[in-house]
Amino acid sequence: MDALSWTGSLGTILNPALTILVVLFAIALVAQLVLGLFAAPMTLQSNADGTLASRGGALGMSETAVKYLFLALLAVVVAYIVVPLVMPYGSAGIVGELSKRFLPVWIALVALFAVSIVYKRKLGLYGKLFDSTVGMIGFGLVMFWVFTALFVGLFDMIVTHDYLSQVSGLKNKTPGVPVPEGTEGAVAHYLLGGDNLARDIFSRVVTGSVFVIAIAPLATVFAFMVGITLGLPAGFYGGKLDTVLSFVANLILAFPVILLFYLLVTPEIVLTGIPSYMAAFLFIFPLIFFGVLLNSRYYTQPAKRTAILVPVLGVLGWLYLSVINQKGTVINFLPEWMDLFDISILVVFVSVVFVNAPTVFRIVRGLTLDLRTRDYVAAAQTRGEGAWYIMLWEILPNARGPLIVDFCLRIGYTTILLGTLGFFGLGLSSESPDWGSTINEGRKLLLIYAHPALPPAVALLSLVLGLNLLADGLREESLKD
Repeated sequence: MDALSWTGSLGTILNPALTILVVLFAIALVAQLVLGLFAAPMTLQSNADGTLASRGGALGMSETAVKYLFLALLAVVVAYIVVPLVMPYGSAGIVGELSKRFLPVWIALVALFAVSIVYKRKLGLYGKLFDSTVGMIGFGLVMFWVFTALFVGLFDMIVTHDYLSQVSGLKNKTPGVPVPEGTEGAVAHYLLGGDNLARDIFSRVVTGSVFVIAIAPLATVFAFMVGITLGLPAGFYGGKLDTVLSFVANLILAFPVILLFYLLVTPEIVLTGIPSYMAAFLFIFPLIFFGVLLNSRYYTQPAKRTAILVPVLGVLGWLYLSVINQKGTVINFLPEWMDLFDISILVVFVSVVFVNAPTVFRIVRGLTLDLRTRDYVAAAQTRGEGAWYIMLWEILPNARGPLIVDFCLRIGYTTILLGTLGFFGLGLSSESPDWGSTINEGRKLLLIYAHPALPPAVALLSLVLGLNLLADGLREESLKD
């Protein structure tokens, strides 16, 4: 079987069109920038609907050209994705086969965007996100990797080969190389080539998304639970409580992040049981948060409060014990039938939460110091509401905008931290397909074979870029809220 080219027969039409459009778009963009500096001011013209639009001059023409050339470029890119779906195997090259592998993701994205746009006026801040071009682009990039992780992790789709399987003769082979006959796999090629151990790079990259998507958002949620639970009373009460908690947060933040990671994930520290004790301490904060949240909300309705609190805290308590209970550690007391999870990377998870929680604490504390002086807080105090009710049901909802933005940014920061851990081989298995480990393996021969390191690097870049753009979009819309 022959090796695949990047675009196959599809490239005979689309490649020249893409090249011409890129050149024209670049020329139009440069012209717009230059004319923007030297051209005369454009006149404003009233449209039929009462809106104003700029008219006239070379600058207006250049802006129109940039707009339509961008749409044409977008159409060509969409064609690279859509047309191969109806072409036979291999005829559309590597790009076409990659598009086919991601077909479930494309369908999920189209469905999600269609439903969200139709009902955006009923979806609050999330719906307003679709009024922001930057926000939609960021959301699309993020959800691409979220859906990829879901389809790979839950349904074993998209992947083409076992990410641990080594195929003889495919060490450091270039993208599109055919695999030997009889080799197990969904396709007959290594679409993105082989790494230094003759493993399929594409399968390792998409499997690595499961690791990132499973850890980064969940670890960020736990960090926010810790930061919110401690930051609200610190900012609301002030005094000695604020002094002590702020000192501890600043003490943790004073240490270099990489040094903290190194100290927490080294085998010597793990054997002492310190990460397990830290997990037991940090992971109890979601229980505290939801317990206080529900108690403050239904404090005047004891029967309803009990009916809600008992099952909620019972389930959360069971999940908490299952998470901290790990075989081979100092905390191992649950019977096997009660232990729901066996988290092999618990140390990494704890490290990420521990590093992020102090920053979240400082943000929540600062917001609380500002919001506690507002009129609605005084009104709640006049009604006789308790302190925790005011903090959780008056202050926290009004701080949601900055917190949501920071949440998105922090997921990106956590993703980079996970990549850094993998790059340095800290706390992760040597066979782990996480993007950091894959980049580290590929960079050893980067000058000779660039393809093993580039796909995971692009994946990491695209996810973090998407999170940053999503945060920018949410920031814009939250300011209007």
